[in-house]
Amino acid sequence: MNKFPFILFVLVYLAIFTVCAVDPYDRAVWWAENLPMWLLFGSILALHRIHYFSALSYFFMSCLLVMHTIGGHFTFSRVPFDLVTELFSFERNHYDRIAHFTVGFYAFPIAELLLKKRWVAHSTILYLFSIFAIFTVAGAYEIVEWVFAIFAQPDAGLAVLGSQGDQWDAQKDMLADVLGALAVLPLFALIYRDEIRLLEDKN
Repeated sequence: MNKFPFILFVLVYLAIFTVCAVDPYDRAVWWAENLPMWLLFGSILALHRIHYFSALSYFFMSCLLVMHTIGGHFTFSRVPFDLVTELFSFERNHYDRIAHFTVGFYAFPIAELLLKKRWVAHSTILYLFSIFAIFTVAGAYEIVEWVFAIFAQPDAGLAVLGSQGDQWDAQKDMLADVLGALAVLPLFALIYRDEIRLLEDKN
């Protein structure tokens, strides 16, 4: 088993985290934004005991960790993203939307784990479970953000919520999460088409 992608994944995250832990814009926001990432990172580390993911899966999983860690350093609305904002004439900083899009990338490793462990018996279940898992996490995270915004200091709560005045921000964030999943699953289907065919042939 090639462990290099896993080791690289770990080292990249730790390097980005170390840099972004130095003098963040708001330490309370930094704690709130990084805690979920620590839980996610810890879960991925724990999973390596039963499965080493592909290099592509580790790449997809690193996207959210890196973007979210950078967002925690600056707060998402303050991440230097002017080039994209001005290029597309956006009225808000959409760095957080792209970060939410990368949440959906986790559908790829979820599907990979289900396929490799033969925890599903049909491709339809494989894809639907991966999408529903992303949607469930997306909804739960929005609730956590909402609860934090209620009980935290007003400035920190608004920074974590990241709505930037958009009353439909939570719904758009969840849509971005699911769109990310829909973007990577066709690639998964292409790469693992032979294994998926074998899975279905056995049933």
